Order: sequence, then C-alpha cells, then structure tokens
Amino acid sequence: MLDHTRQRDLFRILLALLYFCRQMPGTCAAVPLQLDPPSIVVPFGSPVSVNCSTNVTNKGMGWEASQGQKDLMENVTFITWTVKSLEHWDIEPICYINVNEQYMLSLNITVYKPPDQVSISTVGHTGPMIEGRQYELQCAVQNVAPVHLLTVNWYKGQHLVKGENFSDMNKFPVNKTLTLQISPHRGDDGAQYRCEAELQLGPEGPQPPPLVKSDPLNITVHCKFVFPY
Repeated sequence: MLDHTRQRDLFRILLALLYFCRQMPGTCAAVPLQLDPPSIVVPFGSPVSVNCSTNVTNKGMGWEASQGQKDLMENVTFITWTVKSLEHWDIEPICYINVNEQYMLSLNITVYKPPDQVSISTVGHTGPMIEGRQYELQCAVQNVAPVHLLTVNWYKGQHLVKGENFSDMNKFPVNKTLTLQISPHRGDDGAQYRCEAELQLGPEGPQPPPLVKSDPLNITVHCKFVFPY
C-alpha cells in the first residue's frame, strides 16, 4: 500500500493528465465514470453529497478529497462523496476507478461566501464638497469568496456609474477596497452614492445571486462663489 503522501502525489499527476485530456480532445480514452451532479456551487460550511457511478466491471472505486475522502471500495458501481460541513476552500474532489488501469473524474466545485459587510466612505474629506473639485469615494468589501466571481457596482441614486470585476483566482476569502473619482456640481447636492457587491455564481448558484449593499452616502455640494468684475 502507498502511504498517504505518495497517494496524493500520484493523484496530482493524474489530475494533470486529466487536464491534458480535457484540453486535447481525442487524445485520451473516455472515462467510464459519471458524477451526479457533475458541477456544484456550495456555501462554505454547508453539507455536500455527490454520487459517482460507473457501468463497467471494476476492481474498486473511491474518492480522493482533502475532506470526506472515501477509500477504495470493491464490488461497487457507485460511491458517494459526503461532507456534513464543507470547510475547505480549495477542495478538489476526484472520483477514481480501477479497471485494468486507473481512471478518474474531478468534480467542478465552487465554494462561496457573501461579504460580511460592504461600506462606502469619502477618502481624506469630511463635510460639504465644493462643486468642480475632485473627490474620492471608497468602497470596502469584507471577507468574500471567490473574488473572481465578484462584481462591485457603484450607483448614484438609481443610476449605475461603474461596474468592476476581479481577475484574482484566489479561492479563499479576501477583503477588497475600490475607489471612485467624482467631481460634483451644484445639481448633485443631496445625491446618494452606494456600492453593491454581487457574487455571480451562475445558473447552479442561488437565484437571485447573493447581493450585499452599502448604506447610502449622502453628499452636500456647495457652489463655488465667483466674484463679479
């Protein structure tokens, strides 16, 4: 029997081969495994259950995972990966089967967490604003994952001012701070700004998508006085 460390090294190699097969269709034999569901979106800390099945005679099936691992079972045609409370952000469950060789199939899983809080404020300024001057607003998004599926929208009243996305593929919760430059005019006196953080998790995620809004930021604008000649 291989020790656990060598088993994990072997599965990393097999995972790389699986990725190659997906990128180069036709270069690898079809995997005689099926996942139900094949893709899931799960809130952190929630229960998970995914069935792996086959229609071929085999020498055993199992699940390799950092949480809820299922050791090799013989004389079965399905095996279920079950976790009561998912607590690994970067988990990559893999179902495998031994026939004359070993096949495997990875589960497409997204573990998410909506922000704890979204807040908006001015940067380096308090009190009324003077029309025509430049000011900076800041939106702070706290403890959200995964950030590459996050969209932050800036609003002035009901008008969408700007939307921002992230390329960071970190699967763990992060804090994000964004800024918006404004140059208010006298018609903006009493305007409300806010920012909203939305996790766009796709059709398999919750509908509507998780959305956290900041409290509105009311601005007061004073007119710039022009001396007559």
